[in-house]
Amino acid sequence: MISNSVFKLSVLALGTVALVACSNSEKKQIAAESYVDWVDPLIGSGGHGHVFVGASIPHGMIQLGPNNNKKGWDWCSGYHDSDSTIIGFAHTHLSGTGIADLGDILLMPAVSVIDSAGYLPSSAYVSTFLKQEELVTPGFYQVKLHPSGVNVELTAGERVGMHRYVYPSDKKAQVVVDLENSAQSLMLREGTISSELQLINDSTVVGVRSSDEWAMNHTVYFRSVFSKPILNSRLYAKEKGKKMVLDFGILQEPLLVKTAVSYVSSEGALANLEAEHRTFDEVHEDAVELWNDALSKIQVEVKDDNVKKMFYTALYHTMISPSVFQDVDGSYKGADGKVYQTSDFVPYTIFSLWDTYRAVHPLYTLIDTRNADYVNSLLAIYDQQKSLPIWHLAANETSCMVGVHSIPVIVDACLKGFSGIDVERAYQAVKSIREMNDNGLDFVRNQEYIPADKISWSVARALEYAIDDYAVAQLAKHLGKEDDYQLFMKRSKYYAHYFDSDSGFMRGKLADGSWRLPFDPSHSLHMEDDYVEGNAWQYTWLVPHDPQGLVKLFGGKKQFVEKLDSLFIVSSELNEGASIDITGMIGQYAHGNEPSHHILYLYPYVGEKAKAAKLLHQVYDSFYKATPDGLIGNEDCGQMSAWYIFSAMGFYPVNPVDGTFVFGSPLLDRVTMNLNNGKKFEIIAHNNSQRNIYIKSIKLNGKPYDKFYITYEDIMNGGVLEFEMVDILN
Repeated sequence: MISNSVFKLSVLALGTVALVACSNSEKKQIAAESYVDWVDPLIGSGGHGHVFVGASIPHGMIQLGPNNNKKGWDWCSGYHDSDSTIIGFAHTHLSGTGIADLGDILLMPAVSVIDSAGYLPSSAYVSTFLKQEELVTPGFYQVKLHPSGVNVELTAGERVGMHRYVYPSDKKAQVVVDLENSAQSLMLREGTISSELQLINDSTVVGVRSSDEWAMNHTVYFRSVFSKPILNSRLYAKEKGKKMVLDFGILQEPLLVKTAVSYVSSEGALANLEAEHRTFDEVHEDAVELWNDALSKIQVEVKDDNVKKMFYTALYHTMISPSVFQDVDGSYKGADGKVYQTSDFVPYTIFSLWDTYRAVHPLYTLIDTRNADYVNSLLAIYDQQKSLPIWHLAANETSCMVGVHSIPVIVDACLKGFSGIDVERAYQAVKSIREMNDNGLDFVRNQEYIPADKISWSVARALEYAIDDYAVAQLAKHLGKEDDYQLFMKRSKYYAHYFDSDSGFMRGKLADGSWRLPFDPSHSLHMEDDYVEGNAWQYTWLVPHDPQGLVKLFGGKKQFVEKLDSLFIVSSELNEGASIDITGMIGQYAHGNEPSHHILYLYPYVGEKAKAAKLLHQVYDSFYKATPDGLIGNEDCGQMSAWYIFSAMGFYPVNPVDGTFVFGSPLLDRVTMNLNNGKKFEIIAHNNSQRNIYIKSIKLNGKPYDKFYITYEDIMNGGVLEFEMVDILN
């Protein structure tokens, strides 16, 4: 049993919220260093952004926040800005995904819960709230519930969520523990498949919930300790979901709840709880400090406060996941369902690799010290499930999307020399793509292309596989494996099989070698065509590892530029049934989904950097706004944000494994990157303004620099990069 003494803390008055426990004068003194003040976690909570709203720390196991009382695609994170209902406060959430899961272990303060026919319906405790009575900052969430009048404050440590409830002084306090509901949305599987709840003494509740949602075999254990004695409890069960109502009587002081979770065992949840000795306010203050430290990795100056708010909110969004997946004793659940113990690395989960290999992980290689842990997590998954991770979630391989993009993430970290990674072991893992047979890879190996009449999404799969093969080739070259290098470089150019020189598009090719007919480059039919969440207009450019080869396919620079120009001026109209992920349209360019993210940066490869700059600013102005609906598509575990972070600094990693970053058009006047090797890299955009969007000249460490990209090595060496910005580029 955890002593109630651990809950001794200074209580804030009802309705009063502070970022840190300090006086107003002290706040003013630290204001210049408070990066959390520039973060608005509600950006992306509306529209189709699907971001997590609640309390967490960088890459923590806990994401503690509200679940609305509604299901649907726009509620994938459990919360949507359009909604003003709350069914409970859950301890795990996804952020920015297009499929729902987690939202586990809901606690809901209430005052007059009445059951119905022996069961407790959600309608008995669902509440509403007013947006003006809600506050969200990094590491903290506060809201007042109606009609109960309960004020809720939440904060989070690494493995423990902290609740503080202030009840009206004239109403009996209750808490509902709900193991039935989650963030489950438009899923095809069962939801809750089993749950257990037990009151073990007058202050402690333990339980476990198992579910079959996006993750098919997902189990979460928890232990909650309350600061006041539980006077009475009632357990309800309906099919597989269980609920419990706890009665506390009239309370004149706040009710504190400390909840630890574990993906391993009930004992693991207990150990995680016992390791947390801080008070609510101490946990909150430390969460703010952790976020300030994480966000300070990139320090920026810019005249437009909205740009600064967007930038730091974007940086915040890249740091919610991957999430710690290990108990305090070093144990974690493996991808094979077994329990493992490790002190060699920290296992992480939530790898949205189809999205994050493009820019999130390249960003981590600059400012994050966890890169070896991410790679070793992916390699452990490979060892356990005997296949490379594709989209890994809580010890489950969801196999979502296409490609095998653990490969570029692993290879990039190896090539950049992060210590703590066994490079030969990594190579043996990534080269296994050669022997894989699923999802068209047997056709890649045996006949060099995937027939559209044999495998769905053939073009999208093949183009993504070519990127993976290129990555394997680079690691083979690094290790002196010449035969493998030649083999995988050959495979990396198989994208050319899908290029139709007559139409100028990547197209589905049938088993007999003919093109699939009829063909409309704007046509997209979700889940049923040759492309994933896109069409031929968007996928034709998905050759980030070989832009020069793509230019040659078009017949040269002139033809390439003409086709690329046309992408942005054709009609944006889409057919009925097209994927809802195709958003953020400029012509048929779709910034709301990841396959388009590198396209603007192809212009510099053919000497047309002015065209890139103009379009970049159109994207900045149209698709990134400091409002709840300010993201044009799913945030996707940081990728939509990472694009903005890189672009605002002035460059972007088109090729995710060659260590180069292509120049675009900076939004920020000055940037200081505190690199993960301890050095600093400064970026200065002289004469930067809304009119001066073109880079006239570049200096690196005071010397003229004439490349259209900068290398990872140059950045990591530290120094100063200077852009001279002008209004018109001659």
